[in-house]
Amino acid sequence: MFAELFAVMAPVLTGAGLGFAWIRLGYSYPVEFVTRLVFNIGTPALVLASLSGADIDAGSFGRTMLATALVLTAMAGVSFVLAKLLRRDWRVILAPAMYPNTGNMGLPVVLYAFGDAGFVFGITVMVTVALFQFTLGTVLATRSNPLKALAKTPTVYSILISLTLLLSDTTLPKWIDNSVDLISGFTVPLMLITLGVSLASIQARNLKSGISFSLLRTPAAALVAWGVGTLLGLPAMALSILILQMSMPVAVFNYLFAQRARREPEYVASLVFCSTLLSLVYLPILLAFMI
Repeated sequence: MFAELFAVMAPVLTGAGLGFAWIRLGYSYPVEFVTRLVFNIGTPALVLASLSGADIDAGSFGRTMLATALVLTAMAGVSFVLAKLLRRDWRVILAPAMYPNTGNMGLPVVLYAFGDAGFVFGITVMVTVALFQFTLGTVLATRSNPLKALAKTPTVYSILISLTLLLSDTTLPKWIDNSVDLISGFTVPLMLITLGVSLASIQARNLKSGISFSLLRTPAAALVAWGVGTLLGLPAMALSILILQMSMPVAVFNYLFAQRARREPEYVASLVFCSTLLSLVYLPILLAFMI
């Protein structure tokens, strides 16, 4: 069992460790450029490559998206409780409570724990979280039009194309499929390296509060995910992955949005940092129950 867990976590630690060491050695890393590349090209390509030829029916795909949306909505409610317990402004706690790191950290863990069959569900959860984060998150940070934000998100179009292919039981032309598969290959490694770079760049303070937040949020998210997934009758693998993805540490993007909105970015940085470090302890335990 230990060998299996180590095989899952080793690529995550190696990728993030490379990014962390790169910054600590004094080398530059274009975070903004890489982030744009990953989310505007890599992620849409990954969605198409994973979903277009996936062995998943439209019903399971739709229920997984719905379950993720319901968990995010429920966690928005939980954030008010966390804000009271931690004596913080709910607007500061809202995004970190809602949006776990289902991309940079979640996807690699799902891939190595559940293989290609589970990766499809991991992608489904990730894109749903991303849609919420880059619409609602953008609105809260900049008060922009959510429809405009959606229209400017390439992942939306890749989801629509994938859904069309799933519903019509068709596949991409071979030349497109090969091209998308090739481009999508850089996405997960870059996600991990960027995670390590971000952790090395973040100056975390309020460590005690960050640990308290993580100890409260993680079991709450796992419990909510289990309840919602069970009620919707998700397949066993989809349910496990929903719980796992929703239990991931706080996404780095929450820190970037907090900076843009000027809502205690230093505090949010501590939530990202502490939750990521704690995840190295609780994720193997969670995986031990699921694998």
